[in-house]
Amino acid sequence: MPEHEDGELSGGSDVPRPEPLRTFFRIDEVRRENGRVRYVGESYVPERTLLRKLVPKFRDAGYDVDVETVEDGHVVVATPFDRGREGIPWVNAAMFAATVLSTLFVGAYGWYYIGWEEIAANPLVMLRAWPFTAAVLGVLMTHELGHYAAGRYHGVDVSLPYVIPFVFPFGTLGAIIRMRGRMPSRRALFDIGVAGPIAGLVATVAVTAIGLSLDPLRVPAEIANASGGTMIRFNNPPLLGIIADLLGQPTAYDDPSLTAHPVVIGGWVGMFFTLLNLLPVGQLDGGHMVRAMVGPRQETIAALVPGALLSIAGYLYFWRGFGLDQSVGLWAFWGVFALVIAFNGPADPADEERLGWPRLAIGLGTFAVGALCFLLVPIEVVSA
Repeated sequence: MPEHEDGELSGGSDVPRPEPLRTFFRIDEVRRENGRVRYVGESYVPERTLLRKLVPKFRDAGYDVDVETVEDGHVVVATPFDRGREGIPWVNAAMFAATVLSTLFVGAYGWYYIGWEEIAANPLVMLRAWPFTAAVLGVLMTHELGHYAAGRYHGVDVSLPYVIPFVFPFGTLGAIIRMRGRMPSRRALFDIGVAGPIAGLVATVAVTAIGLSLDPLRVPAEIANASGGTMIRFNNPPLLGIIADLLGQPTAYDDPSLTAHPVVIGGWVGMFFTLLNLLPVGQLDGGHMVRAMVGPRQETIAALVPGALLSIAGYLYFWRGFGLDQSVGLWAFWGVFALVIAFNGPADPADEERLGWPRLAIGLGTFAVGALCFLLVPIEVVSA
């Protein structure tokens, strides 16, 4: 057998050769390059059919697989993936710890009205904001762990969640997971995409109900009685109002010295991030779901999203007279961001078998509940 640049002979006893590879692909040569195994030869069936046959067996052997078309035939590329069972995920742990600190600080200073001087004198006072931190991180982590569990179930190489620390108003920009390799099927793509919003919505409803049931927080007199300044108001999406009505709890108080418990903000964050993630574009959860539900036509739907978001920004700015800091900038940013991720395209599953009605119904139901998280002006600057 010929020898290659990395000094290894073609083939070898440790090279996976599942039965579908021998049945549907003529192997002329096997190469090892940078940890990958490349099978050079010719496919007996169309590329998509070959992938559908190969993906399950190679995944069982611990490899992601793809097919490249070359001048003289095809190359099957098998890439070993890390199932995350070795070592400690230091980056994930460090980002989570940093986000715990950032949400504790933002919660203490911005939502529990603990002054900077008090925090500087005794940083441990930030621990008073642990309910806020638990609420915000609880809904975000539950969302991402929904993706993680579904990915593991389908044998997809997914990372643990990465939580992103930030400053005001929530102390975080959200959380993400990484998926490596090609998605094996539309069913797997749908299940992984929908698992996050469903898990996140369940956690969001629970957190919101807990927050509404807690006693309101008393606002310091100097803030409650302040006049002539401005304040940021987070308006309530319909879902939050529905939960409050079912519990018979108020979301606002006539007494200016009282405000809803900061745990409610954790529910607000869950609803807002769920709404954004359900946008049917690119690699967002909604993009995965719609790609799985309607196939390649998802790109047509995704092309409409940036224009819709920018139209909302334009309506608020030109017809409603809102400023850039009153949700106009928010929708404009997401319009541009949606344009970028729509350009990068959606996931491309190997198996294009259509979803059954149960999954389609779950998808439509998830989008319907997600729509209850939408409001035209989520953030508004008002006079104090």
